[in-house]
Amino acid sequence: MKIRYAVALAFAIGAVGVTAVQSLAARSKPPVYVVVDIDEITDAEGFKALLKTIPANTAAVKMSDGRYLARTENITALDGTAPKAFAIIAFDSVEKAKAYYDNMRDTTAMRIKVTKSRSFILDGL
Repeated sequence: MKIRYAVALAFAIGAVGVTAVQSLAARSKPPVYVVVDIDEITDAEGFKALLKTIPANTAAVKMSDGRYLARTENITALDGTAPKAFAIIAFDSVEKAKAYYDNMRDTTAMRIKVTKSRSFILDGL
C-alpha cells in the first residue's frame, strides 16, 4: 500500500515539474523588436504634426503589450551617417508586433509622407 502512495506522489511531483518547465520555456522566448529608422525629414511642419502623435503611439505600444527601449532624435554617429530619429519597441512575439504595426497604419502613412524612413521587425536574442 505504501508503494502505491509513493508512486502516486512521484507521478504528481513529475507532472508539476513538467508543467513548470513548460511554463518557463514559454516565457523564455526571445523578444522581437519593431525598429523605426528616420533618415531624413522631408516636411518639417508635417514632422511636427507627427511628433504630436507620440502620446497616442505610446498608449498603442502599451495596449499591444510592447515597451519602448529607445525613442530619440539624439543620436551620435560612430561611423556612417546617423539617422534623424530612431525607435526600438520590444514585443513578446511577432504576432503582437504585427498587430501593433497594423493598428498604426495612419501614423505610419504620415511618417512615410513626411520623412525618408523605414521600419522593420527583427528577432531578439
